[in-house]
Amino acid sequence: MPEKDKNTQEGPDVRSNLIKVNMGGDTMFVDPDQYKPQLDHQRELKRMHRKPKNPQPQEWKTEDYSKHKIADYKPFNFVDGEGVRCSLYVSGCLFDCPGCYNLAAQNFNYGFPYTRELEDRIIKDLSQSYVQGLTLLGGEPFLNTWVCLKLINRIRKEFGHTKDIWSWSGYTWDELQKETPDKREMLSKIDILVDGRFMNDLKDLTLQFRGSSNQRIIDVPKSLEAHKVVIWDKLQK
Repeated sequence: MPEKDKNTQEGPDVRSNLIKVNMGGDTMFVDPDQYKPQLDHQRELKRMHRKPKNPQPQEWKTEDYSKHKIADYKPFNFVDGEGVRCSLYVSGCLFDCPGCYNLAAQNFNYGFPYTRELEDRIIKDLSQSYVQGLTLLGGEPFLNTWVCLKLINRIRKEFGHTKDIWSWSGYTWDELQKETPDKREMLSKIDILVDGRFMNDLKDLTLQFRGSSNQRIIDVPKSLEAHKVVIWDKLQK
């Protein structure tokens, strides 16, 4: 048990290799190697219970942040939406959600540049008859609209609407209505939006294609037509 401090001197107080900490209102000197796990645990608890960042409308502009980089590309997967999908993970996100499952992709410089060669590969993969569509994740797709719109426009040109396009976003539907023209254009060209920050306090691993219960799976064309959010009609939970 750490010894209670009886030294009343002012200023820095260093005793051998011990560090001075406050425990229950008392100043104690403890071995830093023994105390470090407690400090790490306290920091982790504090970090996990903070809230994601909430931007003002049009505060974050794609051109100010995006480096046109890709964190990863995963063809022919079954987890990022309905059916067999090709998933493009873009680099860079500012929401900084506690518990984010893809921390590395928050960095706009992470990964590799988006190229014509990668785009051609994605188009070739999507051309397979068993592939239902493309999924955009990250990172934050709506902070990488140059990359995403370039690919979306080519998909629409070559496949029309025979391939669907899903996108995850930390932005909510209502926030995107007030966003910059590039974000609203991208929204208008996708089929499904999974919206909202990941909230660690609302985490639920039983949810369909979402991590927390505040997030929604939105049918974009129906919502734009109805001028209100219309939830995907295949939602199970």
